[in-house]
Amino acid sequence: MLSRMIICLLLACATVGCRSAQEELTINVVVNADGRETSLTVAPDLTVDQILAGAQIELGARDRISHPLVSPVIDGMIITVKRVTEKEVCERETVAFKRRLLPKEGVPAGARVLGKAGVAGIREVCYRILLEDETEADRVQLGLPTVVREPEAEIIYVGASSTVPSVPIPGRISYINHQNAWTIVANASNKRRLTSSHKLDALVFHQRQDGQRLIFTSETDETDEFFNELWIVATSDDSAPTRMTPTDVLFAAWRPRAINAIAYSTGERALGTAGWKALNNLWLMSIDLESGRTLDINEILPESGGGVYGWWGKNFAWSPAGDKMAWAQPDGFGLVDFENNRLTPLNQYAVFHSSSTWVWLSPLSWSLDGQLLAGITHGAPLGDEPAETSPIFDVVVSSADGRFTAPITYSAGMWAAPAFSPDTATAGAENSGGHLAWLQAREPQNSMSSGYDLMLADRDGSNRRRLFPPAGERGIRKNRFGSSARDFVWSPDGRFIALIYDGNLWLVEIETAAAHQVTFDGRSSNPVWTR
Repeated sequence: MLSRMIICLLLACATVGCRSAQEELTINVVVNADGRETSLTVAPDLTVDQILAGAQIELGARDRISHPLVSPVIDGMIITVKRVTEKEVCERETVAFKRRLLPKEGVPAGARVLGKAGVAGIREVCYRILLEDETEADRVQLGLPTVVREPEAEIIYVGASSTVPSVPIPGRISYINHQNAWTIVANASNKRRLTSSHKLDALVFHQRQDGQRLIFTSETDETDEFFNELWIVATSDDSAPTRMTPTDVLFAAWRPRAINAIAYSTGERALGTAGWKALNNLWLMSIDLESGRTLDINEILPESGGGVYGWWGKNFAWSPAGDKMAWAQPDGFGLVDFENNRLTPLNQYAVFHSSSTWVWLSPLSWSLDGQLLAGITHGAPLGDEPAETSPIFDVVVSSADGRFTAPITYSAGMWAAPAFSPDTATAGAENSGGHLAWLQAREPQNSMSSGYDLMLADRDGSNRRRLFPPAGERGIRKNRFGSSARDFVWSPDGRFIALIYDGNLWLVEIETAAAHQVTFDGRSSNPVWTR
């Protein structure tokens, strides 16, 4: 009996021992992958790699695992697989525009006027983005941002606070400011705007000899057929400008001693640097002053290629009596032969290669008697450089009959723009009086961007002196490269010179060199001065 009880206890113990050993042969593991949580009961002698393989979870090369693949699994282990992917994206960002406060003629002191609404810019930035289970974990910028659209500043015009000096002046000065025409009569403080809604392009801005009419060219947004229009406006009243017939006008000027006659030259719209191609023609036209209608027109020069750089066009200048006309093109200047409808050269030289979008032409100025013509010649090279790149520009005076050309000053600079004054001789004098003014480059061999001084001399270049700016001040700089417009002009009585300095109109008295600033917003150009 006792022995039977012992055997039963041993069997019972053996049975309990077998169940405990069997329970210890498996463990519980949780696998998190691909958005699913899977609970597994597995043998205790497996590795993480084997568990994932058994669960049919394939790993990518960049996937991240919470435990090393060779790690043995333990009961309660949570194995997490994070899917790692990479992509490149480009995003557009808004670039804030800036606000600019600019002084402007005509705005009352202390007032502000919106000139142009600002436009935000856009830039594109590309990134390499690292995703863990479709969630961004890291991003790295690729290169520099690309500008899709530059921001355009908001322009706020403010009134110029400076006071214009009360300086009595002869005749009428007109000028361009912020692409509109302005005029001054009798006193420097009497400034008045002639246009308000035009966009003067400064190709043409010419005042009739008596100061009562002004012609100008203006850009147009209404058509792509031509690049500008020719307009006429009365200067002594508030009449609205009147459009004239010619379009695509590169040059136009009133004929002296004529009330309603102008000469003009045209081009045509063209793709390229200037936006036009000159036709190198010349027309003489009479107009109805009220309507701008053409009354009569005559062709003086037929269309032509114009020679080297002829696409830019020519400068023309009437003699004071209106009986002669001078011309300038890139390789010389001379006179228009009205009888034979051709050009007669007085001076010829190598063209100047500017390596830019404009072409240099000599400015032209007639003496009051119409016998002399002042201009600039492109001089010979200093060394081995090509003739087209020579930095030398000399002021010369040529006789209208072609008998001589006399140098006035060497290495004056390409923007020297010599100009004869009106006759300043006293009544009853045997000989005519007057001066010759020009701009002298401070760096003659770098005259394109050099500062300049306004020089004054007798008509033959003697007794020269510097008139402006005062000693120690920065030099005068060209207002607009390639423009045929003068940056300084004489008063009709020869007592003043009006000039553009730092974008502002100044009046300089010849005898005393006293200088008076007339505009203060830095946006003035193209002064013209007549009776």
